[in-house]
Amino acid sequence: MSKHRSRRSFIGHAAAGFSTLALSRLAQAQPAPKPALIEHAVAAPVGIEVNARPIPNFEPRDRARTRFGSLDYRGGLVLTSPHRGFGGLSGFRFLDTKGERFLAISDQGTWFTGRIRYSGRSMTGLDDVEAAPVLNAEGRPITEKRLWYDTESLARDGDLVYVGLERVNQIMRFDFSKGGTRARGEVLPTPPGVRKLPYNKGLEALVFVPKDISKGQPLAGTLIALSEGGFDADGNLIGFLIGGPTPGQFSIRRTDQQLISDAVLLPSGDLLILERKFSWFTGVDIRIRAIPLKSIAPGALVDGPVLFKADLGHEIDNMEGIDAHVTPDGETVLTLVSDDNFSMLQRTLLLQFALVE
Repeated sequence: MSKHRSRRSFIGHAAAGFSTLALSRLAQAQPAPKPALIEHAVAAPVGIEVNARPIPNFEPRDRARTRFGSLDYRGGLVLTSPHRGFGGLSGFRFLDTKGERFLAISDQGTWFTGRIRYSGRSMTGLDDVEAAPVLNAEGRPITEKRLWYDTESLARDGDLVYVGLERVNQIMRFDFSKGGTRARGEVLPTPPGVRKLPYNKGLEALVFVPKDISKGQPLAGTLIALSEGGFDADGNLIGFLIGGPTPGQFSIRRTDQQLISDAVLLPSGDLLILERKFSWFTGVDIRIRAIPLKSIAPGALVDGPVLFKADLGHEIDNMEGIDAHVTPDGETVLTLVSDDNFSMLQRTLLLQFALVE
């Protein structure tokens, strides 16, 4: 039996990695009044070593294949670190237009910054990686407050960075012009519906619509917040338009039992939604849907085509973050990151694909 088949069988039938996920979620759901109980949080900024192993083929069964739906595989990395706080990556955003400098966040209240190293168009590793605690308005780690650690979503508007906390269903805003990851966060007012989201399936994706995206765009200046598993009366997923000229609530049609894990807005005006589905029998699969931004409005039910699908026959894990950048040649590149839940049975993956028009 091949190494790949053995791995697929092990994960698919035992669902070991996601069993660990479930146990980890259960453990985190217990009272945690002391920051010491947030096991993988960091207390102060620290430079860390991150090692990278290349993933030459996205589908090990067919190594010549690079096209998957509307995406063309560019390469990937398995990331590991001797630093015990590295992992749990749930949000990812680039800080430049080159697809090099990045900001990531773990689901235990930790920022990660660094730079992706390339050889040609292929990723080869990470440089200058630093971990730092997410700070509250008093300059203290947010993990000191009970349940304020499940930082799952991330959005940028220039120097302003937004973070969604899933368990308490709150959004914090940070001005990175005031010290970068040392900036203090403020809690934003949110619609009442946000606070009513499920305890462990709340805010999972944040996307900011820039004011200069196009003239007359009704959502310019709006923060879009998507729930992982909050449903409307018809069983569709709930989203919120916060701020901007037309605030309100809308729905995303749910199909194939998928749940939202992140989203990114493309320059073309499409909102790409990263989704995943888990089964104890088949493991996990993921997909990416394209939702036209112009279709999103208060009270709307939106939907769009599936651009990409993958399962455990491919090199995926618990994919929770997505971002995009445009190369000097005009190519749109998607970067996906996985949350390993700090489990030895899961992996932190960094994958890149070119969007094929």
